[in-house]
Amino acid sequence: PLEEHYRFHEFHSPALEEADFENKPMVLLVGQYSTGKTTFIRYLLEQDFPGMRIGPEPTTDSFIAVMYGETEGNVPGNALVVDPKKPFRKLGRFGNAFLNRFMCSQLPNEVLKSISIIDSPGILSGEKQRISRGYDFCQVLQWFAERVDRIILLFDAHKLDISDEFSEAIKSFRGQDDKIRVVLNKADQVDTQQLMRVYGALMWSLGKVIDTPEVLRVYIGSFWAHPLRNTDNRRLFEAEAQDLFRDIQSLPQKAAVRKLNDLIKRARLAKVHAYIISYLKKEMPSVFGKENKKRELINKLPEIYIQLQREYHISAGDFPEVRKMQEQLENCDFTKFHSLKPKLIEAVDNMLANKIASLMNLIRQEESNMPTEMVHGGAFDGTMAGPFGHGYGEGAKEGADEEEWVVAKDKPAYDEIFYTLSPINGKISGISAKKEMVTSKLPNSVLGKIWKLADCDGDGMLDDEEFALAKHLIKIKLDGYELPGTLPSHLVPPSHRKPFQTAE
Repeated sequence: PLEEHYRFHEFHSPALEEADFENKPMVLLVGQYSTGKTTFIRYLLEQDFPGMRIGPEPTTDSFIAVMYGETEGNVPGNALVVDPKKPFRKLGRFGNAFLNRFMCSQLPNEVLKSISIIDSPGILSGEKQRISRGYDFCQVLQWFAERVDRIILLFDAHKLDISDEFSEAIKSFRGQDDKIRVVLNKADQVDTQQLMRVYGALMWSLGKVIDTPEVLRVYIGSFWAHPLRNTDNRRLFEAEAQDLFRDIQSLPQKAAVRKLNDLIKRARLAKVHAYIISYLKKEMPSVFGKENKKRELINKLPEIYIQLQREYHISAGDFPEVRKMQEQLENCDFTKFHSLKPKLIEAVDNMLANKIASLMNLIRQEESNMPTEMVHGGAFDGTMAGPFGHGYGEGAKEGADEEEWVVAKDKPAYDEIFYTLSPINGKISGISAKKEMVTSKLPNSVLGKIWKLADCDGDGMLDDEEFALAKHLIKIKLDGYELPGTLPSHLVPPSHRKPFQTAE
């Protein structure tokens, strides 16, 4: 009611529908042409999708929504915006020029059961191409940005310049900064020294376009299924891909909270919009000089914002952009605006203060009772498989599938140190062990954890095997790996392993 009364939909975004709440989390890919957006989707799905075209020239000229469907096929834009089950109905306002460049690609893929992916046209540089799109590209991106769960900006290691159109596109995501992630793709095509420079140049370019003091998270890698050209940074690429996958995999779990978060943002904006519109209505003269007054009010909008902030104790961050609001008000008849209805504002305040809190509790209960939702299938399963899972056979997991105790190979060197610490009855005291362990320069909190893991029998002393284990755990930590929470069975010293009880 508040949105309708103050014509919120004409100024900001169209009304929400059932499909906006029921739909799967969406990931929007944005980048200049030939940075590997379509290839990235193919890499995640591990199969081609209808309407896919890949090439070094600008190939994807449409917005393609890649979604789950029992059968493979395409749905053109005009048919898509009349489907009540899809969250795209309100895209009809961008007209035929856009709808002819919009389609849904459906296929039965495991990944798409949990998320949908939106592929956008490659962003071009220069003035000519921007005019020939025939629709407002940045407005469409903004529409998607308000509704998706993740915005992934793709960069090519050889194409770091941010063109005018790309810069405008990134600016249209203002207010959605928490959804943005950056991927530096094709990073295997440069060596380590060049990669360092490329990363620095990318951060510098982004810093000029994205006005936040925080640094964006950039994932470095090569997201396609071809052999790496430069294998020096293989471990880095694996760790980065793993982080990105974890980020995408968590989307279904956080989708409900994200939708609620966007709803609260919208409610706050709707309230502010109501205050602005009712103020303009109140200031209008009843008979003469309407046009002059309208012009004066539009010019005074920044001062009106400050006045409303003081009067209603609203943060400046809740207000829409001044310039954009001024442009939209140009075409409005202020006399047709409505004056302030406190009851409508109170209803929204009540929703924000009481109903949203109980909704949050319901979501938390539902999450704790349901199994954790994760994205499965495609490239997401490959990273979990067998010995090629990230971190397999490294750090504390080293030696997990070997018969011999993994510490044994370094034990002679550890024994030499052990016997210099004057063991009594084959054991050294905690004080003697501490003297040796602190030479690693690890903090006491870490050494305390290592002691707890190494003292298998809990007698406050270490025998030669327990001491060797402590030194092995120190080595793991110094190599940059995490310590296990409990001691894995393959690291338990042979003399401390419980003999298997044979059935009689």
